[in-house]
Amino acid sequence: MLLNSEPVSEDVGLLTLRAIGGGSMLFAHGWPKLAHFADKMETFGDPIGLGPAVSLGLVTFAETVCAALVMLGLWTRITTLPVIVAMAVAAFMAHGDEPFRKQELAVVYLCIFMALFFTGSGRFSLDRLKFQ
Repeated sequence: MLLNSEPVSEDVGLLTLRAIGGGSMLFAHGWPKLAHFADKMETFGDPIGLGPAVSLGLVTFAETVCAALVMLGLWTRITTLPVIVAMAVAAFMAHGDEPFRKQELAVVYLCIFMALFFTGSGRFSLDRLKFQ
């Protein structure tokens, strides 16, 4: 099992990506934004010109609702898209002029959620239970 690519190994890998990527996005980034939403509404960055409150709302949605759904493996390919967009904006627009160490975490999340977009949720997911 450790030296070849059995389907169960791939599914455990996808479960790990979903649990760690979605869980850390939700609890380390999304939940704090949701908990302090009113405090951040006026001062949140606005790299795409929608206004700080709208930008915060969109990012909070991506980092809470979408991250939770990815973590559970429900509508995985669709729910990765808002997170991918948010992390691309964070890495290349909001922190685009800063050193790579400021962009690194957003790029890592971007890669995790892009991998899940292309692979899907795997066998151990609500997608697989619901749509079989």
